Parts: sequence; C-alpha cells; structure tokens
Amino acid sequence: MSTNISISTVGANFEREALQRPFGFKGGYMREIWQSVAGLESASGRRAIGLNSQSVLWSDADVFSHHTEAAGNSLMFAMTEFAIQRAKGMRFSTPFELLDALLKPTWDYGKAITGKPDLRQTFALNALVGVDAAAWLLYARENGISSFDDMIPARYRPILAQHHDRVACIPLMAYGIPIDDVVRHVEEGYFFLKVKIGSDPDHDGDREKMLRWDMARIAAIHEAIGKRGTPYTANGKIPYYFDANGRYDSKDRLRRLLDHCAAIGALEQIAIVEEPFPEEYRVDVSDLGVRIAADESAHCDHDVAERIALGYGAIALKPIAKTLSMTLRIAEVAAKAKVPMFCADLTVGPIQVDWNKSVAARLPPLPGMTIGVVETNGHQNYRRWAELQQFHPAAGAPWTSVKNGCFELTPEFYDRSAGILDDSQHYSDLVFPK
Repeated sequence: MSTNISISTVGANFEREALQRPFGFKGGYMREIWQSVAGLESASGRRAIGLNSQSVLWSDADVFSHHTEAAGNSLMFAMTEFAIQRAKGMRFSTPFELLDALLKPTWDYGKAITGKPDLRQTFALNALVGVDAAAWLLYARENGISSFDDMIPARYRPILAQHHDRVACIPLMAYGIPIDDVVRHVEEGYFFLKVKIGSDPDHDGDREKMLRWDMARIAAIHEAIGKRGTPYTANGKIPYYFDANGRYDSKDRLRRLLDHCAAIGALEQIAIVEEPFPEEYRVDVSDLGVRIAADESAHCDHDVAERIALGYGAIALKPIAKTLSMTLRIAEVAAKAKVPMFCADLTVGPIQVDWNKSVAARLPPLPGMTIGVVETNGHQNYRRWAELQQFHPAAGAPWTSVKNGCFELTPEFYDRSAGILDDSQHYSDLVFPK
C-alpha cells in the first residue's frame, strides 16, 4: 500500500545552457536549451527534485517559429511554474495520480498563454517532466524504496525485465554535421547512427528541395560508412536511424526517398524511420518496407494504440520528454501489441541521460540488434558538457562514459540505480537554497 503523500512546499528554477553550434531539425535551429528544475517537499519534510531539458522546437514547432527562442522557453517554463504551484497542497499515492491531476490544467494554461488552442500535448508533457521526476523520487523516499527496479510498479516490471550489460549509444547526425564527423564517430566505435532528415535548405518550405537534399545526404553517408561492420547486429552492418520529425507531407514523397535508398544499396540498413509525417497525416505505413517509428505523434498511451493500428512498427520512449509516468503507460500499450520500443533523446543533460538509460537497459533489444540502445547527443551539443557531468550524483562512474560505441552497464549501475535516485547538490540548491 503506497503512502499518501502531501505536498507542502514547492520550488522551480532554470539554467540556460548554450549549445556549441545551432542545432537543426524540423527545419529550425536551436541555440540554447533551458534546464528547468522542479522541487517538491512533503509534509514529512522529505524533498526531491526533478530535471527537465526544455525543447520547444521538438514539442511544438509552431510555438518555436512564432516566438523568439527565449520567449518560447519562457512559455514552457511558465507552464512548469503553473504546475508546481498547482501541486502545492495536493495529495497523491502514486506519481500517476499527480500527473493525471496536473496534465489537463497545465495544457489548458499553455493554450491560453501561447494563444494556441491546438497546442500539442507533448508541449505540456515536456513542461511536466521535472515535476513528474520529482514526484517519483519523493514517492520512493516516502515509501522506503531505494532502487529503480523497486520504484517501478509491479504491473510494469515485466516490460522492463532485462538487465543488459551494455547498451549502444546512438549519436545524432544533425543537418550541419559534416560527413567527416560522421566518419569520425564510426571510427571512434559508434555503430548506430541517428540522422536528421527533412532539411529546409533554402528556408522556403520547398519539399522537393528537401527530398533532393535528403537523398544527397543519405547517399553521402552511405558512401562514407555503409560498408563498415559491427558485431551487434544480425546482418553485421551499421544500422541507420532516420528521423524526419514530421517533415514529409505524403507517403508518396517518403516512398521516393526509400526507392532512392534501395537504388544505392542502403535500404537494408535502415533500422528505423522515425516520425516521417505530421501527426495529423494519418495513413497506413505497413506497406513501406521499413520499420516506421512513432515519437512526437505518440503523445500518450491512446495515441500509441492509434499509431500501432496504422502499422507503426516501433515506439520511441521518452521518459525525459513525456514524463516517466506517461512513458510507462505508453510502454504497456506497445508491449501488449508486441511492438518494439527504444529510448530516444531530447538533447538532455547527463543526469537525464541516465533516466533514459535506466529504461533502455531494461527493454528487449530492437529487432536485428543483439543489445539495447539509447540515443544521447548532449555530449555533441552542450558547450558546458564537461561541467554538467560534474553535477551528476554519480559523476565519473564507469557507466556514464562511452566505450567503443556502448555504455557498459556494470552490476554497480543497477545496484546504484545509475545514481538517479540520489540528489544533485547543484540542482537542489537552485530550488531549495540553504
């Protein structure tokens, strides 16, 4: 029986983290990522904090394009502040209850302050990630739980039953990454590459130019690394993970891209094409000949069921973007349908990488893979990455660094729950100053 937790004190704050270079996807470019922190204190005096890496461009590109970058981030942080203040005085037994109480009001508030009645639900979920993470840690502390495995409710544990001894680290090849850098990553041991497609090369919205750009980009990458091998796939070849972020406007246009991939010999190496279409473009994808994955369109468990019915063959899990609570519900739907899952990034900081890694380490491998996978690209993008690593409660632990393209997950990784159940002093001080 879970303890009934009463929230007596709350706090919220943020830090702006600059990126090394403009980070391009969805036809736009981010230059910084705000790290927001949510703090909860219970009536018993126990405290917990949760982190959130805000991604306005990912969660609602219209908000990003209609505001300055700082204003878009301010709107999302205002929603976090709204949620945390609303949570004050609330009681909950499980974090699911708290999310259910906060999601709709926070989403409605977001629609009001953005002036956007069709604000995407993912924008609200992104704003709630830190609040939900703090709720999970407070839940664990109030109930005497000291491990990630025990923190996960019993009904979800069969879904997260693996304990991989390593997971592949998937780096991101954004629009501006030179081919030489793609090759360098492979030479350093990375073997599962996520490639952003759907560029707007002349910033005029021309989809034919986009398609030609994507064809040339994929051909150049395949020419450079397509013949490299890896022991972690069934066919011994490097798998490609193409992410369009909803930029393809029709099935026909995507099919033309896939025909091009077949013509250059790259089709068999495509493990995933993620979110090719805008979410309102509902079309059966089961006949495209590649595994189509849902990400942004799978806001919640109900959306996942709809995407699976449309033939989507994989689901991107994002506890660091849609909350751990919603992620568990999404995973349950996918598991019942026997649809594979993997953990994708949101360009999060080192602590949140280990939240993602904690889920990825427990999922069955993707078809064609022999180990688990987790995408992480913060090390490629944050200007202060080395300093951010020092804020991790398990800074310097072996599982926090990549070796030969993998995170090696020692027994200590599981014994210490990757360090994520411990407090980061740096971020705690931002919301609960001494």
